[in-house]
Amino acid sequence: MTVRPRGAGQTRRYTGGGGGAAPGRRGGAASGRRSPQGEAWLSDGGTEAERASRRLLPERTDGCAAIRDYAVLGDGRSAVLVAADGQVDWWPLPKLDSPPACGALLDPAAGGHFLLRPAGDCEFSRRYIPGTNVLETFYWTSTGAARVTDSLNSGLAGRLPWVELARRAEAVHGAVELEWEFVPGNRFGTAKPFVTRSDGVPVIKLGDQLLAVLTGGCEEVEACRDKVRGRLRLSEGSKGLVAVLASDDQPLFIERPEHVEARLERTIGSWEQWSELIGDMGPWTEPVVRSALALKTVRSDDDGAIAAAATTSLPEQLQGPKNWDYRFAWIRDTAFTLDAFIELGLHEEVQASVAWMLKTLRRNGRGLKVFYTLDGEEPGRETQLDLPGYRASKPVRVGNSARKQRQLGVYGDLFDMIGRYVDDGHVLDDRSTELLTELADRCADEWQQKDSGIWELPQLEHYTISKIGCWVAMDRAYRLAEVGQLPASHAERWGCERYAIKRWVDENCWSEEQRSYTFFAGSEKLDAAVLLAGRTGFERGERLASTIEAVVRSLGRGPMLYRYSGMEEEEGAFVACSFWLVSALAYNGQAERASALMSEAIKLRNDVGLLSEQVSPVTGEFLGNMPQGLSHLALIQAAHALCPGSVRRGAVG
Repeated sequence: MTVRPRGAGQTRRYTGGGGGAAPGRRGGAASGRRSPQGEAWLSDGGTEAERASRRLLPERTDGCAAIRDYAVLGDGRSAVLVAADGQVDWWPLPKLDSPPACGALLDPAAGGHFLLRPAGDCEFSRRYIPGTNVLETFYWTSTGAARVTDSLNSGLAGRLPWVELARRAEAVHGAVELEWEFVPGNRFGTAKPFVTRSDGVPVIKLGDQLLAVLTGGCEEVEACRDKVRGRLRLSEGSKGLVAVLASDDQPLFIERPEHVEARLERTIGSWEQWSELIGDMGPWTEPVVRSALALKTVRSDDDGAIAAAATTSLPEQLQGPKNWDYRFAWIRDTAFTLDAFIELGLHEEVQASVAWMLKTLRRNGRGLKVFYTLDGEEPGRETQLDLPGYRASKPVRVGNSARKQRQLGVYGDLFDMIGRYVDDGHVLDDRSTELLTELADRCADEWQQKDSGIWELPQLEHYTISKIGCWVAMDRAYRLAEVGQLPASHAERWGCERYAIKRWVDENCWSEEQRSYTFFAGSEKLDAAVLLAGRTGFERGERLASTIEAVVRSLGRGPMLYRYSGMEEEEGAFVACSFWLVSALAYNGQAERASALMSEAIKLRNDVGLLSEQVSPVTGEFLGNMPQGLSHLALIQAAHALCPGSVRRGAVG
């Protein structure tokens, strides 16, 4: 996708772009390992491909980078968003759901940032080192070329006792001067940074946190009262390092720069080793691997909790009110993640996340909440912060008011997750069996109630996708009883309710006029989420086929879909829906059409292969929180639906 200066006043129809490497090869066009000189980092492109991929640094609007311009780093605890212009604008510490030390994403003036880039005009191109969440950015200036490598480092035995963000610069041709600046923010107005020195090392006190700025090969390091900055003057073959180490409410270990750099290299190796566990997905291997790596950036290695996204309050429409906090573990997203990880053969992640979810449900008492904190607790109240917001999009939220909603579809999400877990050969313990039996009976009691639906709407209705979710819960509970994982004495009731739900949906949520399942009972509106009927096994025949056509006709814009009727003026197209459509086509026997759509949907990714929540069909701009777990999950599930032998889930009720 061509990058042009923003604010030029043009309106254009988006036709695709970005997406990183082309499908068809592990690692795609960027699968070659880095050369020592860095001049042929595209294995099949050489210098011509390098020149073709270069672009000018994108301009900011109101101090904000485009959401599309972000890459993400992760270490299983926190996440960092690095803009294409070399500035870190988001870094919550110490965990993903903590206030940010760098929060310019939502408060450009006082939120804090960490900048590293050439001092003058330059062109750039970037990629992830294949199979990793370590970012490489190449810069070309009038005097030379440099490579910057960004990493949230890990240790020898896994996660470090502190958080370590390393940024290494290397001159690969000629001479390059780079500037850097670390300006910690005020952590959503709760702290005021103050810089001191310890044995010559700048140390920043930020509330209960300590942050040390380590440098190697730097000149003119200046520690001001509330910031640290300097310059790197590099000639061919030389390198420099700027790293920030952070601790929270504990002493801070001051490391040597050479040890930080060694850990950066080990971190690359650890990611490469992990990604090799993912099997071949044919033409979709590269996007599947990149999506799996993106999911690792929103997953806690402590206990397996999975956040919906790495950020809060990025708008679904600029200057609009749809700015939500997604730094929570939704049952739905956890279920979809487990589905993807089971198919990818990532056994450790599967076990940790299933155990976390069941433990969390037991800890929080009877019933199901829509989502939980990453610590496994019931979420507190939503608050609105007095911050500028992303490009003046307010409010900025901490917390999510959907916490008190009734969403019946979560029953299906939970039981589909457990069903997949057992199908994969695993066994439930007695306490989990007791819990799941109670929840299945509650679903049997409650499925006829109205709820807020998958889209968390304030108006209560008999949403079709919620009823389908209840059907899934009854179907999976019945099957779990059949294989001896849940009590057989309850199976007859669950089986009867499964058929009752199917009949009710077919009678009340089907429109003869639309030839489609509808948004909710008695409505003629449509909902792209009903495409999940194919994935769940609720419907894969003629009714799914005609629903597909109606949804595409009403909600489709090229390879993109709006969530439901009437959303064109309020938000962008919902990225996951494009991949749900791919899956629905595949489950409906339309493999060729599904594959063609998949090729188009893959192009929705940005230049490093990431997806946000939504995309504008008009401009191609990313909208909503970033990276969005559900978007990447839907991509992985679509790839499995397209690959021979991946369609394993069973009988239609």
